[in-house]
Amino acid sequence: MDHILVAKNVTKTYGNYTALSNISLQIPKNCIYGLLGPNGAGKTSFIRIINQITHQDSGEIFLNGEPLAQKHIASIGYLPEERGLYKSMKVGEQALYLAQLKGLSKNEAKTRLKYWFDRLNIGDWWDKKIQELSKGMAQKIQFIVTVLHEPKLLIFDEPFSGFDPINANIIKDEILQLKENGTSIIFSTHRMESVEELCEYIALIHKSEKILDGKLSDIKKAYKNNIFDVGLQVKSRTDNIMQSLEKQFNILSSNIEGLDHQLNFKVQLPSSHTGEILTELSKVGNVNRFDETIPSANDIFIQTVNSKDNGE
Repeated sequence: MDHILVAKNVTKTYGNYTALSNISLQIPKNCIYGLLGPNGAGKTSFIRIINQITHQDSGEIFLNGEPLAQKHIASIGYLPEERGLYKSMKVGEQALYLAQLKGLSKNEAKTRLKYWFDRLNIGDWWDKKIQELSKGMAQKIQFIVTVLHEPKLLIFDEPFSGFDPINANIIKDEILQLKENGTSIIFSTHRMESVEELCEYIALIHKSEKILDGKLSDIKKAYKNNIFDVGLQVKSRTDNIMQSLEKQFNILSSNIEGLDHQLNFKVQLPSSHTGEILTELSKVGNVNRFDETIPSANDIFIQTVNSKDNGE
């Protein structure tokens, strides 16, 4: 597999504080890679090193197979969580200025800006000052100037901050389109629903250490715990049926739905015991639902961090 970015044993300290401890990551090309972790985990320190705002104390980082160097800044687009637009400047004037800092000519910058302003339906903002815009409106401008120079690697740190749900969806669709067009993306967020929607790979950093990484679908499979969500249509008394099932299986929760005696429950089974419970259920009713519960990214995040904190 080709990788856009490889980090090998990266360590960063600030005095006696260790921000990153021996971090190694391999970020595939043309994917959305979730960089996750609680506040203070070390994510921002890693992102700043990639952007050469600061430098690691030890370890190596490679971009497209080459040691990370000053020349690679032009190949990277960075949308920080803390925005950096000049509030008193006009939108168009500022966008042109930032585009030229990224190496675009004035004419090329104008052409690309017109495309993005039209695409996001903000053409009438050109002569507005940033201070006249809402946080979400300013965020759209920040997004545009981040992607305008068509970098090979994009880094988004909480890109949906300040957006209402409609505009968050617009930006989400644009991020997916950038990925489809061949851009590699590092996506740092606390919104686990966004991770579910966007990320193919994730890494979880906690207290300066990487504690989990890999393909999200593979991680979910590894964290499965044989819990099944069951819907059972019964004709006789549900309390008697539930008592019988509880004697045989590990029932986690249950409820009765409506007057038609739909019995809903969660059960945790030993491995390869699904046939046994299905046989028992078929004796007392019709099985309408029998779905394995796959842990969410949020479940995995909480479980892994708590296990690390508890020394498991």
